[in-house]
Amino acid sequence: MSSLPNADSFIPRHLGPSEADQRAMLATLGMPDLDTLIDATVPANIRFKRPLALPAAMSEQDALATFRRMMSRNEVWRSFIGMGYSTTHVPAVIQRNVLENPGWYTAYTPYQAEIAQGRLEALLDYQTAVTDLTALPVTTASLLDEATAAAEAMQLVHAARDGRTTFLVADDCHPQTIEVVRARGVARGITVRVEPASAFTLDATVCGVLVQYPNTTGAIHDHQALAQRVHDAGALLVVATDLLALTLLTPPGEWGADVAVGSAQRFGVPFGYGGPHAAFFATRDEFKRLMPGRIIGVSRDATGKPALRMALGTREQHIRREKATSNICTAQVLLAVMAGLYAVWHGPDGLQRIAGRVRRYAAAFAGGVRKQGHTVLAADFFDTVHVQLGAGRTAADVRRAAEARCINLRYLADGTVAVSFGETVTDADLADLLACFGTGATPSPSDLGALGAEIRFDARFARTSTFLTHPVFHSHHSETAMLRYVRKLESRDLSLAHSMIPLGSCTMKLNASAEMFPVTWPEVGGIHPFAPVEQAKGYRAMFDLLEHALAEVTGFHAVSLQPNAGSQGEYAGLLVIRAWHHSRGESHRNICLIPQSAHGTNPASAVMAGMEVVVVRTDANGNIDVADLEAKARQHSANLSALMVTYPSTHGVFEEAITDITRIIHEHGGQVYMDGANMNAMVGLCRPGDIGADVCHLNLHKTFCIPHGGGGPGMGPIGVAKHLAPFLPGHPVVGTGGTQAIGPVSAAPWGSASILPISTMYILMMGGEGLTLATKVAILNANYIAKRLEDAYPVLYRGKNGFIAHECIVDPRGLKAESGVDVEDIAKRLMDYGFHAPTISFPVAGTLMIEPTESEPKAEMDRFIEALISIRAEIDEIAAGRLPKDVNPLKSAPHTLEVALSDDWSRAYSRERAAFPLPWVRERKFWPSVSRVDNAFGDRNLVCACPPIEEYANA
Repeated sequence: MSSLPNADSFIPRHLGPSEADQRAMLATLGMPDLDTLIDATVPANIRFKRPLALPAAMSEQDALATFRRMMSRNEVWRSFIGMGYSTTHVPAVIQRNVLENPGWYTAYTPYQAEIAQGRLEALLDYQTAVTDLTALPVTTASLLDEATAAAEAMQLVHAARDGRTTFLVADDCHPQTIEVVRARGVARGITVRVEPASAFTLDATVCGVLVQYPNTTGAIHDHQALAQRVHDAGALLVVATDLLALTLLTPPGEWGADVAVGSAQRFGVPFGYGGPHAAFFATRDEFKRLMPGRIIGVSRDATGKPALRMALGTREQHIRREKATSNICTAQVLLAVMAGLYAVWHGPDGLQRIAGRVRRYAAAFAGGVRKQGHTVLAADFFDTVHVQLGAGRTAADVRRAAEARCINLRYLADGTVAVSFGETVTDADLADLLACFGTGATPSPSDLGALGAEIRFDARFARTSTFLTHPVFHSHHSETAMLRYVRKLESRDLSLAHSMIPLGSCTMKLNASAEMFPVTWPEVGGIHPFAPVEQAKGYRAMFDLLEHALAEVTGFHAVSLQPNAGSQGEYAGLLVIRAWHHSRGESHRNICLIPQSAHGTNPASAVMAGMEVVVVRTDANGNIDVADLEAKARQHSANLSALMVTYPSTHGVFEEAITDITRIIHEHGGQVYMDGANMNAMVGLCRPGDIGADVCHLNLHKTFCIPHGGGGPGMGPIGVAKHLAPFLPGHPVVGTGGTQAIGPVSAAPWGSASILPISTMYILMMGGEGLTLATKVAILNANYIAKRLEDAYPVLYRGKNGFIAHECIVDPRGLKAESGVDVEDIAKRLMDYGFHAPTISFPVAGTLMIEPTESEPKAEMDRFIEALISIRAEIDEIAAGRLPKDVNPLKSAPHTLEVALSDDWSRAYSRERAAFPLPWVRERKFWPSVSRVDNAFGDRNLVCACPPIEEYANA
């Protein structure tokens, strides 16, 4: 038995089972100790032979103190850089009750809509704000950042205009957007041309055009004539824009845009040195089936009551694999919730007041610099002023004066300076800025007021249409009302604050409070992503620490932290492989082998990286069919680029043949990409780099404790072998990556940097020994659940010695013939017991994939086991005819409070059985707020903005 550290250690707080619990669980498995179980589970030939070379574990207090010292090296200057990032106030009621609230940040993606209605409503608020502000009718529930949203828009217009392969990008878009789009275009075979919009040649090869409104230096151009030209040429227009500006400016949908993208960051989300921030994506109704990501739609439940769900559900749940044109796992739900609630909190009038104030400050600054003899280069602007310096003042002069005042500005290569204003700007800021550009006395407050008197735009640009007219944006402007609204929504969501979420492959482990604390520190959230790197020495120290730790854990030579989601990690890893082949003169290598059991994101990522997918069979035991793999590797040897493999397998076992698999790929000139989704079963026990992988992405929101946030944020850094290190992602604004870097895959140089403290704190508090012990306990917990459930539900796959990795697939399919009960019925019935369902129908249709993680106590797992055994007993009653096949506790699940108290109860089972199927449910009851949602109705009647309030009132 491995001994746990002393009581001051964080390790036993992270691990759910006590030492006594571990002994009891091992006895159930017939194992004398934990190490014997691990020896029987993990193949000996891949075992890591030494302890992880990481520092010893720290207590929570010591880790926080150490991290505080590290981040104190950051310098939080006043940043007026802009480029898609603005200062904003996080409303305290949102920071405390959403961002810092585990009821919001520990929830999972809302696949089980009945227990996610609060989050879904908050996302619908967000979508409604985006549709209203852009004047485009269909929008997603967020994407990763503005640059990747623009790249997704390029893919949409390319798909919509099949056969056209040129995409034009205006050269006054943000530089990070241009480069992310360019990199995506290269991978997809799309020719991206960057040039002034005035020089666009709209020939028959052009599928679409991207412009920025306002542009990267603040100018507002009239693109209406361009929109007409684009449409006359049979192409589509994409507009990158600013939600706050659109409260004053004519929205793109009103002057011809087909797609609008951008960032919602300035709606109450801090800089965070680059993220996470929710991007928006809106388009016309005719393109809704081509949209990337998730759409929240309005449907109805079994009683006819309005209910929300993720729309286009088939596409969401069963990703189109090798036919996909986009990767579905691209969302920033927690940040979209914050941005949507920011719009609810301020309402249209409040947003216009903020926008008007920003505009006044920009106008005041423009007037001031003109008086100093400088030239403002744009006649029309919103928040950013582009200055051509007059005689006697150089950019170097301005920079010295600004740096003396701890101010960051944007200095362009042509000697001009851009100054961008945000919500937090003050009179003192304005006076300091004018002093940086001038040599005379600082203007008086009365002078500043006069300079900024005008906020209106002329008729070409002024918004005349209304927005945010739904009552939700007019009802919650006192803190009392807002607090109650947020709490009402929170009460409709099941999260880790309520019970375990046993999702296989998704690793819903503890997100410890001590890990979360630093996220909202000013020295973490207050730095602009393009601030000089000298101001981010604390971040640099954290990056170094985290990169070293992840390299040690994976066995790789180098790590890139840029990919800001697991899906982006997959894409980045494949681009690195692609670039390596090209550097060797083997650009023809484009075949990617992917097992049948792979995550649906794998083939989508391969297609995005410009590869052709060839599927490899799995055998009767769920393992990769090595003979089929070898045959296909030989068949495609001349063009083989990569194998994408998940390890342990998606079926939850350590495949014995993994080293043979990697050897075969290398023998045929390919590279091995390992999906790190199941790294929670490997840390400290075996390493991808030692097994033969060349690149691996890590889901920090799984193995390394970043919370899922209701469907995002996440982080997906990649580790690579030495020969691939030169190709790690670069960035056009801040130098990153290798000597032959691929283009950026995220808008910010280090992705969503402000959530990396969570993983860093976890590693500091666990140390190498604790991380290894966590892996062992994760494997113990999964095997304990599998053993306890095997008499009720067959366990589909096991390893050579009869054990599983950190997750198991249980198979209820054999029960359907006699009972009529399917896996969805079981999932919905679990809600009545207070549990979120395991992963359903993946990777095997009709099954449940269960992963308890190491963080769940034995008592919680026993309750979950008891719930599933109780459900099996109910299924047996249906099969025996003691309960009807149509109206029974499973087919009617979940049962809401409204249904349970209804005067109209004529069912063959009691209300008590419906709502309280086991005694302990009474003291832990979580009531779903809607009955089973009708998915088909929602797809047939897609509504993705807030419906009229009467629909709720009449329900």
